[in-house]
Amino acid sequence: MHTSRRRLLLGTGAALAATTLPARASAPAAEEQVQALVDRTAEARPTVSPASAPSLGIGKDGGGGLKQRVGARKTAAPASDSYPAAGAGDGVTTGGYNQSRWAEDWTRFRDPTKIDDPIDRLKFIPLAADGDVYLTLSGELRLRVNQTTNPNLRQSEAQRQDINRVFLVGDLHLGEHVRFYGELAHGGLSGLNLGTKAANLSNDLAVQQAFVDVTGDVAGVDLGLRYGRQTFTDGSVLLVGVRDNNTLYVTFNGVRAWAKGTRVRADIFDFKPTEYGTGGPGDDRAEQGRRLSGLTTGFALPETMLGGSKLYLDPFVWRLRDSDAAWGGVNARELRKLYGVHFWGDAGPVTIDWTLNKQGGSFDDRAIDAWLVLLAQTYRLGDDRSAPRVGFHFDYAMGGGAYGSTGKLRSALAPFGNSIYYSYQLIATTTNFVALAPNVSFQPLPKVRATLEYQFSWRDSLDDAVYRANGTPFAGTQNVDGRKIAETARAQIVWTISPRVSLTGRYEHVKAGSALTGAGYRDSDFLAGWLNIRF
Repeated sequence: MHTSRRRLLLGTGAALAATTLPARASAPAAEEQVQALVDRTAEARPTVSPASAPSLGIGKDGGGGLKQRVGARKTAAPASDSYPAAGAGDGVTTGGYNQSRWAEDWTRFRDPTKIDDPIDRLKFIPLAADGDVYLTLSGELRLRVNQTTNPNLRQSEAQRQDINRVFLVGDLHLGEHVRFYGELAHGGLSGLNLGTKAANLSNDLAVQQAFVDVTGDVAGVDLGLRYGRQTFTDGSVLLVGVRDNNTLYVTFNGVRAWAKGTRVRADIFDFKPTEYGTGGPGDDRAEQGRRLSGLTTGFALPETMLGGSKLYLDPFVWRLRDSDAAWGGVNARELRKLYGVHFWGDAGPVTIDWTLNKQGGSFDDRAIDAWLVLLAQTYRLGDDRSAPRVGFHFDYAMGGGAYGSTGKLRSALAPFGNSIYYSYQLIATTTNFVALAPNVSFQPLPKVRATLEYQFSWRDSLDDAVYRANGTPFAGTQNVDGRKIAETARAQIVWTISPRVSLTGRYEHVKAGSALTGAGYRDSDFLAGWLNIRF
């Protein structure tokens, strides 16, 4: 088990059903993640309305398109000669809304004639006569209920979680080049058989984000620097994301800097993850034992490729340091290096999200040697964006060496990834894991999107355990001979009532395979529904 995922995800098995990890591409505004259930390739195209709805889990970063990271860090909309906003690494923006609210651009309301209702007035509150200094106010309310039978795949009474989320946002722009951003969050959790409540699920008040931006243009290159607590989605959401299914987001403390040309960009960062307390904002702090840093580059490929496409190639080099990582019952310092490339986008009716990642480094003076191969693709059955989509994802995460004091550690991991794409109940993650899942997404009614998926999953190594989404192993599975982890059926339906309001229903059935049943684990069902309102 790896501490870096254990701390951030859950803390206790009883809370597993509510802790989620978001989608496979850049994390889109909650409802943009709607189709992710079917394909994590769903982010490149904003095919769904933005009303807040978490990633589905069947497709990475659920949303209508593969990795539509349409966000702008600048006050004004990007110029035509700047790097394409969809590939800038800021998440999906659709209908003006983004999961990372700082990526939204409401400067169109500088013109009062474009204001349609009182809420629009909150998006651009001028504090200077010329409008260069202005304040944007935003927020979100989510009311949700989860029901899980045999929680943690152990035969026991069902768990019910009644969850509420409230976000309040202030975004102050001091001219075009300086911005102060703050975000407060509240999470409520009640119900039956809850066990210990993790701070990212139940929290009276937390400072979710607080940072300052400085941006500018030098010789046609868009430059920026951000310091403070912030969300980070620049990469495959299976590697790093905000995990919208949680009540509070995964956030980081540190610095991020970027440079963007017309077709090339670079993003460098140095972060420590946020450790939420439960006693108020003063209890939130940056973890001192873990640090994620690295460089992500991006190339917007020629749109003439393949007869017309929007494709992006993002090589990256990251480093994860953990002073108290744990594998096979041994706790020690780990330095994990991640070298990879993320290739994603649209080519006609085909949407892809592919990641190839080599992992090296050391754990307790043992060499790390592991691979991640994450492949998702869908095909649109028609010319309209609302046309049905069929596809599949295949994912390979190496395992082995965790239970042994010598030799190489071959267990892969995703530092802060979104394992909800493998199970709503968070019983799987990208460690010692192989998955194949066909899926389909369709629109039975206007503004209603449904997604269905059936996933087969196995272990890569029989000598390694089956791992939960929080990185902890299912006890005893390392001693079982079975390779099959589970067959998992998932379904989700989202009604986008408006860009601000949505209703979501989600169901999953896990049929435990021999790798789990041999250690005493059982089948389980998960049912959830929630209302999202945002402004």
